[in-house]
This record gives sequence, C-alpha cells and structure tokens, in this order.
Amino acid sequence: MPGLFDPLAIRDLNFANRVFVSPMCQYSSQDGYANDWHLVHLGSRAVGGAGLIFTEATAVLPEGRISPQDLGIWDDKHIEMLSRIVGFIHEQGSIAGMQLAHAGRKASTRRPWETPGTVPENEGGWKKVVAPSALRFADNYPMPQALTLDGIQEVVSAFAAAARRACQAGFRVVEIHAAHGYLIHEFLSPLSNWDIEQSIKLAGQLKRMGVDLIDCSSGGNVAHAKIPVGPGYQTAFAQKIRHEAEIMTGAVGMITSPVQAEHIIRTGQADAVIIAREFLRDPYWPLRAARELEQPIAWPVQYLRAAPKGAQPRVPVDLKSFESCFEEQHGVPERRGARRSREQ
Repeated sequence: MPGLFDPLAIRDLNFANRVFVSPMCQYSSQDGYANDWHLVHLGSRAVGGAGLIFTEATAVLPEGRISPQDLGIWDDKHIEMLSRIVGFIHEQGSIAGMQLAHAGRKASTRRPWETPGTVPENEGGWKKVVAPSALRFADNYPMPQALTLDGIQEVVSAFAAAARRACQAGFRVVEIHAAHGYLIHEFLSPLSNWDIEQSIKLAGQLKRMGVDLIDCSSGGNVAHAKIPVGPGYQTAFAQKIRHEAEIMTGAVGMITSPVQAEHIIRTGQADAVIIAREFLRDPYWPLRAARELEQPIAWPVQYLRAAPKGAQPRVPVDLKSFESCFEEQHGVPERRGARRSREQ
C-alpha cells in the first residue's frame, strides 16, 4: 500500500502527496471577490506542501452564498484575483482545486462568530433563498422558496458556468459540494440525510458519470442531528465507499496526527486525507508530518536552510500536457496571455 507522502495520479494530474487541504469557509469576501486574505490563506498551505488545495465553498450564484461574505464565481470579474492565487499555488508544486457550492436553504445567514440567524436585506442579505421545498433549516433561518423546474435549470446552468470560470482561472480540480445540508444535499435526502448504503449506490453512479474521487463527509442537513464526533469519525464511510463502489475516496473529519493520517492511507481506508482544522492550526502540517514520519517531501527553496538534511527543493507543477488535454476536452484554451504577462 502507498504511504501518505507517495504521489497520487488522477487522470493527467500527479499530486505530490496525499495530504489535501479541505475547503474551509473564510467569510472574508466582498461581493464574492477573492482578496489578499485568500492569497495568504491558500498560499501558505501551498508553501506548507499540501498535494491539493481547495478553495472554500465558492458560490455559483449570489443567492447561493451561505453568508454575504462568501467567496463567489458567478461573474467573470471574479477570475482575475483567483487566477493570481492559482498561479502561486502551482508555483509551489501543489494543485489548485475549487469547491463549487450553492447553500440552498442555509443561505443568507450570519458568519459563525456573529449572532446566529438570518441576515436582513439592509445588512447585505437577500430574499431569494431557494430549496427543494419551502421548509426552514431552523427557526432562525430564512424561509426558502421551493424551486421550480426553471429554477432548477438556472442552478444547473450556474454550476456549469462556474466550472468553466474555474477552469479559466487555472484550477485543475473541481469539487461539487453535495454535503452538509446545502442545496444538492437537500435534493438527495428525504430526512434530509442518506444512509451509507444509498451513498454507495450514488458513488457508483457518479463514477460512471466521470467523477474521480468522493470526499466523504456527513451531517449538517437537519438542525437536531446528534453526531458522535471523535478522531477519524468519518473514515469508515470513506473505506466502505472505496471498497464497495470501487472509487477513490478522501477521508475527512478530525484527522490531526501524522501517524493517524499515515495509517488511513497504509491500510487502504482512503486514497487521500482531506484535512481542515489542523491546517488552520498549522499551515505547514505536511512539512512537519513528513519529518515525523521520516518520509521525504520537497521544501520551498527559500526555506531549505531550515529543512532536514537531504531535502530536495520544490519544483512548480508541470501543467503543459494537462492544459493541452484540457483544451481539447473542454474547449478552455491555455491562458497564454496571462502567463506571458506574469513572466514579464
């Protein structure tokens, strides 16, 4: 079995290791635009050596944001700053990924550090909160409008347009957020939360549609759910889906120690670990983990004087072959002009 710091190949991409940065909402945008906070937040995890770095849940429509401060990609104008961030991530040898999202009935709500509840229009909130049914998530959440067939098609088209913008910005992985009680999850579940057997069936269908890896999370779809949280508490889902649906999976949920992460990979429970809060505590977690596990990892050339003896310098991601393939398959041309301007 491979180890945590062995490469992982998916299609034409080769991830340097199996430590991935989970999407983590920062609630720091204005009108959906990325800014210096996102550059430093995502860029520091790239310097830290993660194989794949996801943006936070990025809204495909203005009304698809969780809060008024969510990141967005519903407008071509959002691409410029995102492209700058992507370029930095790739220069560090990491792959940039974007999570596309629509909050559904959990939209137009306050940031976690603020008083919980609906954001009124005079404070930046909005009335167009939509869901499969006109059912609130909780008493202090907005009452959503039930989506019509035309409304559903609008959302589908928005996801497609957002994916194309993500590609134009240079992202090489797109994750569709279908968990945690947001719009797609709301459609999937009658409770709303499917059980593991239904998830296995769904994963098999997604594999046939071209999905490469399932990020296995749970919960968040009903306010009263009691989740037995503990170290690696969702890893069993990743293992079962991996084996029974025969698709690559990522394990997520209170994965904190290098030994724990290595064990998950070595025992075949998942193909990657997707870490969130531990990366908030330590942006350079992969460098520390590799040293603790006595496994090699490349270091930024600027930091080599602090690296373990024999550490190799970091090299940028080589995307040339992937870009030509991507242009052929998806009709998104290589951003030659943008690259030339950066080199100049």
